[in-house]
Amino acid sequence: MTRTDSEQTTAAAWRMLALGVAAQAAGTLLVSTPAYLIPLLHVERGVPLAQAGLLAAAPTFGMVLTLVAWGALADRRGERWVIAGGLALTAVCALGAAAAHGFLWLGVLLLLGGAASASTNAASGRVVVGWFPRRRRGLAMGIRQMSQPLGVAVAAVAVPPLADRFGTAAPLLLAAALTAVLAVLTAVGIRNPPRGEARAVGASVNPYRESGFLARIHTVSLLLVVPQFTLSTFGLVFLITQLHWGQAAAGAVIALSQFVGALGRIVIGSASDRVGSRVRVLRWVAMSGVVVMLALAAAGALHWSAVGAVVLVIATTVSVADNGLAFTSVAEAAGPSWSGKALGIQNTGQFVAASAVGPGIGALITAVGYPAAFALVAVAPLVSIALVPRADRHRG
Repeated sequence: MTRTDSEQTTAAAWRMLALGVAAQAAGTLLVSTPAYLIPLLHVERGVPLAQAGLLAAAPTFGMVLTLVAWGALADRRGERWVIAGGLALTAVCALGAAAAHGFLWLGVLLLLGGAASASTNAASGRVVVGWFPRRRRGLAMGIRQMSQPLGVAVAAVAVPPLADRFGTAAPLLLAAALTAVLAVLTAVGIRNPPRGEARAVGASVNPYRESGFLARIHTVSLLLVVPQFTLSTFGLVFLITQLHWGQAAAGAVIALSQFVGALGRIVIGSASDRVGSRVRVLRWVAMSGVVVMLALAAAGALHWSAVGAVVLVIATTVSVADNGLAFTSVAEAAGPSWSGKALGIQNTGQFVAASAVGPGIGALITAVGYPAAFALVAVAPLVSIALVPRADRHRG
C-alpha cells in the first residue's frame, strides 16, 4: 500500500529528529569531555585546578562565540550542511586535540571544537520546528532537548575509564569518531524542511522589531538558568555537606535527577501541545520553580536528609523543564527565516548566564549557607513569572 504524503512527512520528521538528537549528543560529548578529564589532569599529572578548569571551559566558550553565526548561516543556507559541516569540523578539531602536545594547543583545539559543535544547537532546533506541525512541536522539542543530557551521560560513563587506561587522547578520539560518523549520517539523511510560500510571508521582517515577545522569552530563560545551574553545580555538594549523604549515594541521587529531568522535558513539551500554549505552561514552570527552591531551602535548613533528596530530584526536574518550551516558542515566534539567529541568541544568553552562576552562587553559599542561598535563588523564577508573555506568537 502506498503511503500518503502526510504519512511520508511524519516518517521523515521523526527521522530528522533522531538525526538531530544524535548529532547534538555527539557534539555535547566533545564539549563535556574536558570536565571529566580533570581528575586525571589534576590528581595524577599535577595540572593546577585553575588550569584544568580553564581547559574544561574552553569548548563552551567556543560555542558562545559562534552560536549566532551558525544560526544565521542555517537561516541562509539551510540546516543540512550546517549540521553536517559543523560536525565534520568538530571531528577534525577533536582529532587535532588528541594529537596536541602542550596545554595551550590542547585548549585552543578544544575551543575550536566547541565553536564547530555549536552548529548543531541552533540548526537542529530549526529542523524540529520545520518538519513537525505545531501540534507536535512541544513533544518533538522535548525529545530534542534530551540530546544534551545524553551526551553528558556518555561522557560521564566513557571518558574516565578511557582516560585512566589509555590517556587523555583516547576519549578525544572517541569524540572524533562519533562526530565524524554523525557528519556522514546527517549529510546523507537530513533534508532541509519544506518551505512553502505561505510560511515565507513576512519572513524578511525582523521579529525583534515587531514586538518584545522574543526579548521577554530570552530574559525569562536567563532567569530560569539560575536555579538550573545552581542545582547542577552545587546539588552534589549540598547532599554531602548539608544533608550528610555519602558520596556514592549522593552521586546516585544526582544521576537519578538527570534521568528524571530528561523525561520531564518530554512530558512538559507534550503538555504544551495538549494545552495549545507554550507560554502558559512556561508560566506554570516558573511558578513551580519558586515553590521547589523554597522547599529545598526548608529541607536543608531542617536537615531532612531523605526529604531533601526527593525535593532535589523534583527541583532539578522543574529547573530544566523550561528549556524545550522556550526553544519551541522562540523558533515559532521568529519564523523560518529568523529562527536560526533567534535560537543562537537564546543559547548564547543562557551560556553566558550559566557561566556567572558558578562563581556568583558559590560566593553566596559561602556567605549565607545553602538554605538561605536556595531561598534567594527562588527570586529569579519569581521575577520571571511577570515577564512571561500572555499569549504565544508564531510565524510558521
